[in-house]
Amino acid sequence: MKKYRQNVAAIIINAERKIWIGERIDKLAWGFAQGGIDEGETDEMALRREMLEELATNDFDIIAKYPGTLKYDFPAGMEFPTWTYAGQEQQYFLLRLHENAQIDIEKNDHEFAQYKFLQFDELVKLDFGFKNEVYRKALEYFKPIILG
Repeated sequence: MKKYRQNVAAIIINAERKIWIGERIDKLAWGFAQGGIDEGETDEMALRREMLEELATNDFDIIAKYPGTLKYDFPAGMEFPTWTYAGQEQQYFLLRLHENAQIDIEKNDHEFAQYKFLQFDELVKLDFGFKNEVYRKALEYFKPIILG
């Protein structure tokens, strides 16, 4: 049986209902803020920790949560130095940044080289590689809320 890393992921919108997307520091892909759930953490605790680590902010409100989890497999040959999993099982959250929220991708973990905010229609045209199916399911679920 495949073993999946338990993970949280954030689809983040700003006051203009644009969606945050970051380019990984290794330039392999653009994606959402995400990270593993540590032992003893709830998914919400992990989400708040990951937002502090990756974006240096907790200036947001959780406005929705995907019902259940979404899984993806890592491509063949993708390896990590400290763990081996078949892929990730993610709990998705939809977040709204506070109006004056500041994001600093260089402050802590520095997992992203750059970021931008895109309209929903722009975002869904991007190719997220092996994460395409999971990203599309989460975005489709949150679409009515994002577009308001």
